[in-house]
Amino acid sequence: KIFEAVVSSIGRDGTIYIIPKVYEMELNKLMTEIQSNFKHLGLLEPYCWKKGEACVVRGSDTKWYRGKVVNLSGTTLQVQYIDHGCIERIPQCHMYPTTLYTGIPPFCIPCQLYKTVPIGKFWQKDAVDCLQELLTNQEVEIHVQELPDNPWGKLSVNLYFGGMSLSSLMVHRKYCIAEDCHDTPELQLEWDVPVSPAYMLPSLPAPGDTFPVRVTHLVSPEEVYICLDPSKNLMKQSASGGDASCDLESLDEALKCCSRTVESLPLLTHFQTDMPCLVEYQDGFWYRAKLLSIKKSEPVKILVQFVDYGNFSVVPASRLRHIPYYLLKYPVQAVRVRLAGFKPALYGKNVERIPYSPEWSMEALAAMMECVEGKQLSASIRTLSPEITISLYEDDHNLVHMKLIEMGLADLDE
Repeated sequence: KIFEAVVSSIGRDGTIYIIPKVYEMELNKLMTEIQSNFKHLGLLEPYCWKKGEACVVRGSDTKWYRGKVVNLSGTTLQVQYIDHGCIERIPQCHMYPTTLYTGIPPFCIPCQLYKTVPIGKFWQKDAVDCLQELLTNQEVEIHVQELPDNPWGKLSVNLYFGGMSLSSLMVHRKYCIAEDCHDTPELQLEWDVPVSPAYMLPSLPAPGDTFPVRVTHLVSPEEVYICLDPSKNLMKQSASGGDASCDLESLDEALKCCSRTVESLPLLTHFQTDMPCLVEYQDGFWYRAKLLSIKKSEPVKILVQFVDYGNFSVVPASRLRHIPYYLLKYPVQAVRVRLAGFKPALYGKNVERIPYSPEWSMEALAAMMECVEGKQLSASIRTLSPEITISLYEDDHNLVHMKLIEMGLADLDE
């Protein structure tokens, strides 16, 4: 059977919950009735909840939904919204036991992709994030392939969105292996050049405002990478839903969580400029990076830039991994800026110069490194276009470059 549906949620185990379009009016009618019947509920007296018990749940939108208790743990309970599929931890004050509407079957149907085996035998978190991004609240076409043995089990389906097979797309992105993906060759042409996700850029303070920074990498004395707000861990701007497998707050925590399962992430097999990836650094830890160019073909060695620090490295392909989708939800930490207010001094012929920036001496670079390395500094943006220029200050509010001028390594540039 073929029918249209809306994807209501994605379970953390990769289950796809759908609501058939033909049920939408009936569900809306039920929701209206539930709001009317539970509008004036008072506070619930202490109650002993049981696993599997029916209830109504007040959602974050203040509406009441049908629910079922799936796990008991302290003051919050794990509850499944039975008409949408998603599971959340709910405070007991937002729940009410009820026997109303228990005779009406759930409107959402749990589905799994037909003859599809996820890499590692279970859906990895980045694959689940990808499914959530692609499908949540999207209209899709469902082709039923197999009914479950258990009436409450998962329907085995082929799912299409925008005329594209989900199984083919997930196989192409190396999240799974499909035993019966007959339309892969046709779709492969459309996805020959995969659409690479991109890192988010951080929000910048307004020009003129002073803010704390740390210099993470120097290209030359006047071209550096800075990290904004170094006193705080970088917070994820797009929070995960309540169904996430772990609540991650900072980028550091997310990378540590990822490093525990990094061996399950696929190696990179194709390379695109600016493609996000994970790279193993010399310290044995994995960091976010982007590909810049192929430096050597036998064996393959790639020039990468670590996006949260700004530094560059040439690494073998064996130290590159696909980046999990959830790590792209954190803005990059390092921002490339140009320092205003000074310029290179006129050096003699025998002065050792920076090979890629010969207007500056190696001595000036070393002096600037000593001025900024590991220090708490402050900055003020002067221009945002055509490039970001800043004034950089020491903790005593003196301009950092004044030391280079005193040493004769730079001149003032009014």
